[in-house]
Amino acid sequence: MKAMRDIWGQALVDEANHDSRIVVLDGDLGNSTKADKFAAAHPERFLQMGIAEQNLVGVAAGLASLGYIPWTSTFAVFLTHRAADPIRMLVAQSHANVKIAGSYSGLLIGAVGKTHLDIQDLAIMRAMPDMTVLAPADASELLSVIRWANAYDGPVYVRLTRDPGPDIFGPDYEFELGRVHHLRRGSRVALVSTGPQTVRTLAAADLLAAQGLDPTVLHLPTIKPVDEAGLLAALDGHELVVTTEEHTVLGGLGGLVAEILTTAGPSPAVERIGIDDTWGESADNAYLLEKHGLSAERISERTRLRLGSMVTAGVR
Repeated sequence: MKAMRDIWGQALVDEANHDSRIVVLDGDLGNSTKADKFAAAHPERFLQMGIAEQNLVGVAAGLASLGYIPWTSTFAVFLTHRAADPIRMLVAQSHANVKIAGSYSGLLIGAVGKTHLDIQDLAIMRAMPDMTVLAPADASELLSVIRWANAYDGPVYVRLTRDPGPDIFGPDYEFELGRVHHLRRGSRVALVSTGPQTVRTLAAADLLAAQGLDPTVLHLPTIKPVDEAGLLAALDGHELVVTTEEHTVLGGLGGLVAEILTTAGPSPAVERIGIDDTWGESADNAYLLEKHGLSAERISERTRLRLGSMVTAGVR
């Protein structure tokens, strides 16, 4: 297992070995984001911008206009919050070819402190027109996402987590924009997740299977744009759809799935599991997963409770 930040740093080094257009702009966090790998390998294409994220994004947009492929590197919270205006004005509105790497995203960086947690980034970036939003699950998917993003002409936000996690996909994995991945085919209940949270969702499916259920598991690495028809087809015939995300339940994956289902017509019940409109905190990862219902055990438990309440209410 390797951390996404390590994979990202080395992948950009490798890509830049054969593409002189790639540059990295760092917000004085290279040792944490692993942009320092790029600085060591390609110092002439590494720009240390300091703690000035708005200016960092502006310079990235300028470099894109000259034909470079700039990657911005800092914690997600500093990009999607502090630098939201220049991302909106200079990158998204002008379709600038800027790649935004939001490191240390999500809930599981409790030791860093609550001010650095970003559990609203998907909602913010998904609401921004002309922005592609990606949340890879593991090392193989991230590597393919980086290659795809470098080849794509336009703004891309890539969500990167801090800690290492298990792999879902093999080394031959090829990312396809918008694709809905059917990781497990079942019936009645569908579990839908994104990013590394998909690993815990698969584990929850195993627990449910041991208790007599046969859940479907879907992975959505693309938050925007997603294959809506593919998602609807994958969820067809299920009574309950449970979304799980290491993100606020407002405006992220759960909102996306609910919007698509309800717009299409009569839909199954939807249970959204994530952070319930509250701030993060400094705490151990395992504690945070339990508290917010994101561990495999809590996902399984909440799914069974929702199914039970549906039966009691006469839904089926």
